Parts: sequence; C-alpha cells; structure tokens
Amino acid sequence: MGLLDGLLGSLTGGQQQGDNPLIQIAMQMLSGNGQNSGGLGGLVDAFQKAGLGQQMDSWIGTGQNLPINADQISNALGSDKIKDIAAQLGMSHGDVSGGLADMLPQLIDKITPNGQVPADTGSLESMLGAFLKR
Repeated sequence: MGLLDGLLGSLTGGQQQGDNPLIQIAMQMLSGNGQNSGGLGGLVDAFQKAGLGQQMDSWIGTGQNLPINADQISNALGSDKIKDIAAQLGMSHGDVSGGLADMLPQLIDKITPNGQVPADTGSLESMLGAFLKR
C-alpha cells in the first residue's frame, strides 16, 4: 500500500488523506462506494461517453497521462454531480472540478500499474477501502 500512501502524500502536499475530503470523494468514486458511482468501470464508461476515452486510456495505460481540464471533468461526470460534491464539501464548482482534474489521472494511473482495469474489482475496492477508513 506504500504506492498509494506516496501518491496521496504528493496529492495532498503531505497532509493526511482524511484532511482532504476531495481525495476521499475521488477514492469513493473509484471504489464504487460513492453515490451513483459505478467504480472505476463506471468512470471509464462515463469518460468514453463524453468523448474522453483517449484521456482515460492514457491514465490506465503505461505511457504518459494526457491532461484533462475542469470543464471536461464536469462534462464527463455531469454538472449536477459536481454541484452535489461542491455543496457536500463546501467548495466551489470550479474547485471541485479542477481538483478532480488534477487527482483522477494520477489516482487512476497508480491503481492500474499494469495498464489494465483490474478484472477483480474486489481487490481494487479493498485497496481503496483501506484508505477511506483512515
């Protein structure tokens, strides 16, 4: 689990994961524990439907991650979902979509080190679940 510890440290500037609620939301989305979340597979589908499959494929693959911006995140996840997260966290819409644009590529890249979505979603959920409970 050291890999995710290092990633979370770099994403939060050394803060504990619990100190950054947006990371908790991102991890819930990936694990399938968030509201209306289909886990990593659901995110892959949402990004493909939004025309952002190439970006998602780059994060899952072993090469360089393609960038994504806040508007693209909002389009892929839905403006209503971003608004709900913003209201839940007391953040602005732009801060949530911008933060997710920074985090999701790195998180997805790290949880798919072999360049593939894990077939065993249970192990992915277990790995992320351990961090959500911190």
